[in-house]
Amino acid sequence: MFYNYFNDYWEQRKLGDLGSVAMNKRIFKDQTSELGDIPFYKIGTFGGKPDAYIPRGLFEEYKAKYPYPEVGDILISASGSIGRTVEHTGKDEYFQDSNIVWLKHDNKLNNLFLKQFYMIVEWEGLEGSTIKRLYNKNILRTQIFVPSLAEQQRIGIFFKDLDNLITLHQRMFSIFYTSCDIDLIIKSVSWFSNS
Repeated sequence: MFYNYFNDYWEQRKLGDLGSVAMNKRIFKDQTSELGDIPFYKIGTFGGKPDAYIPRGLFEEYKAKYPYPEVGDILISASGSIGRTVEHTGKDEYFQDSNIVWLKHDNKLNNLFLKQFYMIVEWEGLEGSTIKRLYNKNILRTQIFVPSLAEQQRIGIFFKDLDNLITLHQRMFSIFYTSCDIDLIIKSVSWFSNS
């Protein structure tokens, strides 16, 4: 079934052949506050709830002058929990430089496809004994097999839909689990297993 849809030639490339690593301009601790206009995500809050904010004026200045992700860009953690990803939705938010990066690829890659690649890639050359670090050179040297953009889009959408279906089933199970007796759930699972 899956192979009937995807039959284009796949080319082996390095991520550096397709783009460059980008990151936000450095924000210093004294430029942040616990309350404010624009959420500032550090490596510890990336993908979660921010605990620091920056003023709107600083955000607008840095967004205009320095690299800033586009809607759909896949941000990736380059320190600590290496490879954690967040899709930039276009909200006004700012990210810690060098710890949270993205591949600026000028539409040479489909971001949904790239997100799937990030989920399975084994990054080489991670450095650091206590806290691991993914350097830009390691990202750019990473090998990737890429089909045509049209096929990348089909693959990306396929896995996004599959992820959404899994999430839906997990939510349904959670609702079922919290509203039912645990003994009933065990009996139901046993019945389906024996059927």
